[in-house]
Amino acid sequence: MRVGALEARRWAGLVFASGPGEGIGLRVVFTTRDGERRDLEDWYWMVSRVGPHAPDGSYARMEFDLAAEPSPSSRPGESSLILEWSRREDAVALRAVAGAPGRLELVGDVPWGWEARWEETPDGWRASPGSVEIAAVFGPRAGGRVATVVAWEPREAPLARARHLLPRLDRWIDDARADWDRRRPRSSGAAEGLVEAVTNNLMWTVLLQPETGRLYAPAGRRWIFPKPGDGASAPDDWTVFGWDSFFNALALATVSGHLAWEVLLAGLASRYPNGNVPNWRSRRGGTPDRSQPPVGSFAALKLHLLCPDEDALAAAWPGLRAWSDWWVADKGGRPRREGLTPGLLAWGSDAALVPGRDQLPEWEVGARGHQRAAWESGQDDLPLWEEAEWDPRREILAMSAVDLCSYRALDLECLSRIARILGDPAAARQFDAERRRLVATMNEVLWSEAAGLYLDELPAGRSRRVAASNFLPMVAGVPSARQAQRMVGVLRDPARFRGDWILPTIARDDPAFDDQQYWRGSIWPPMNYLVLQGLRRYRFDELASELAWKGALMFLADCRRTGFCRENFDARSGRGQGRRFQSWGPLFALGAIEEFVDACPWRGLRVGSRLPALVARDMGRDITTDTGGGDAPGSGWARIEGLRVAGRVRTVHLSQ
Repeated sequence: MRVGALEARRWAGLVFASGPGEGIGLRVVFTTRDGERRDLEDWYWMVSRVGPHAPDGSYARMEFDLAAEPSPSSRPGESSLILEWSRREDAVALRAVAGAPGRLELVGDVPWGWEARWEETPDGWRASPGSVEIAAVFGPRAGGRVATVVAWEPREAPLARARHLLPRLDRWIDDARADWDRRRPRSSGAAEGLVEAVTNNLMWTVLLQPETGRLYAPAGRRWIFPKPGDGASAPDDWTVFGWDSFFNALALATVSGHLAWEVLLAGLASRYPNGNVPNWRSRRGGTPDRSQPPVGSFAALKLHLLCPDEDALAAAWPGLRAWSDWWVADKGGRPRREGLTPGLLAWGSDAALVPGRDQLPEWEVGARGHQRAAWESGQDDLPLWEEAEWDPRREILAMSAVDLCSYRALDLECLSRIARILGDPAAARQFDAERRRLVATMNEVLWSEAAGLYLDELPAGRSRRVAASNFLPMVAGVPSARQAQRMVGVLRDPARFRGDWILPTIARDDPAFDDQQYWRGSIWPPMNYLVLQGLRRYRFDELASELAWKGALMFLADCRRTGFCRENFDARSGRGQGRRFQSWGPLFALGAIEEFVDACPWRGLRVGSRLPALVARDMGRDITTDTGGGDAPGSGWARIEGLRVAGRVRTVHLSQ
């Protein structure tokens, strides 16, 4: 039985999935004294704190502000509704307690239009989703509290089991909370809240693909696209985003290797028959015309080092290899995404594969090829794409893109490593040879000695505009040590990239920097994380530590101030913006966690970190908040407990 808040709108409720396409649900509804009903999507805007969520469902907690308006302008503050639930092998207890006047109730429902229905009995409810019997019994009714035990087969009749457990409900939930608090991964001192920010936000983002029973991690609960033609109020069953899934898997590894692999494999399962892992895909729609940055093999290799599972790695292998082949498959006598120079690559979109209007959300209907190619890059409105014309004949941006070439080099390297792990040396040699050719061409065509960077190739020559993604060749191991030193010189320049808030998506001296709109100057978790990997690869450890901690402290300060897990951040103020609950937001925290302990593809197991003095000095208590007892950043210690690395639980206690 899959149990949890596994449907996108169900922040305050549960799904009981007995098998693919079968199950039942219930949810909490609140009605104010004025008769205003709070239900389903409303709860998204009322979340005051995303609480702990054990990966086995043994304890979960969510807090809401009942006084908050359910709208984008809401700013929840108080936690006036506490919802908790706890799972055992064949039963779940749920308790919700409201601290505001109004009526709280539990509603039985059927998510995703499943066939099963609740039937009322003298003692509660019963249902038969598929071949499973399930029953719910309820605690005493009260205006500000609802409680239920839901039980199912096979140990005994579910109704009798639920009746037996109901008097123990409060003790059950309280004990489950204490148990998870004792054994959960946590961090303290200078690292206070790092691990918790990752596990809390990611676990509450894990959802269900109802027709398969597979768990996945979308870009966020508000990123489930509407059913084509039904408008924004009718969400589809699920929506998987390409590179989001792979980053989410790495973050989930901090709490559950099994779940991390499941999410990674769900991302690969979204691919089309031609191998394309798309920009996004849902049950009824998707983007067969375009993909997203190919970071899947990097995530799979790193995940295998963190949580070794050769069976899962072997399951990922066919999809990773097919996706790699898709980028350079024949299209009109040339590789699909070949750039201006043979051997290099450019972002694009295959017009013949663009779905019809009835399969697209309204904002994609009529999108031009240039925009679709920009979406493929993952950096949707990056100003660098304005420099490139759309080539309608070849259906690419007329350029050779530094970021895509870097992703490709990284992909080939990681595929080679995976091939050797799985015992396929011939494939490994093939990937190595292709990578060597690509790296040589990048160094010949894209490297600018004058700029000290790899720059996009345009028909008129190299672009003069620079983005954070121009540092991606480092994570792919493309530059020499000397070239990497030059690149880091640009990164350290406060007039361009370095500062209190880093890493902006474009240089601070770019005309578009002050836009701070989406990829036009804002700070984004995936780019910070990837550039951080490159700095570590070339052993720029002090600068890597600065980038990791500044990103983490910025992220944590916003979390503490708002309760949100933001999509991106303003590079001038460090304030969160975009979606309030984005699944890859915790990458900022993950980057700092990896400062303590990490399994790295290039340096093996790494243990050891320090909080750079300049970060403590520049950021100060005003951003991190006082943790009490001299535990603020810069005070000299940090501790992480219960983090999983290489299949073992490790406690790391580091002194500065």
